[in-house]
Amino acid sequence: MGTGRTNLVLIMKKYILTFAILLSTIGFSFAQRTGDRYDPEKLQAARIAFITSRLDLNPEQAEKFWPVYNQFNDVRESNLRQMSKLSDLRSGEISDSEAKKRIQQRFEIQRKLLTEEEKYVAEMSKIISYNQILKLHGIARDFARTVYQRQRGGS
Repeated sequence: MGTGRTNLVLIMKKYILTFAILLSTIGFSFAQRTGDRYDPEKLQAARIAFITSRLDLNPEQAEKFWPVYNQFNDVRESNLRQMSKLSDLRSGEISDSEAKKRIQQRFEIQRKLLTEEEKYVAEMSKIISYNQILKLHGIARDFARTVYQRQRGGS
């Protein structure tokens, strides 16, 4: 009787997760725009639903997955912003030695990004399969593309 009850609980968790994903997806479809941007909370909920459903994460995986994914994503975005600032020439011309210094700093950030991604994959492989990890980049890109198309008024 205990096994039947455990199976029922797992089935209910799956239905609740599916229902939550469905609600989030619907919310994304009708997300209120503020200016030309989506509501950040609704956008985040839609991103979670999109990636969770595409990776077919169960509730236990999702609970472990999102903190690791979000932490890596924050570090990655921070490093990419730093690289972007190093390439910014709006302040005018820079000397050749300054340009060389900035290029070296970019290389250092790129090495740091690679090291962080290796740590991330090692940590993530404890939660999801390598196959899912490999698919993740494409899924995240598909979500960004979907958001971009919706902002532009496309389908």
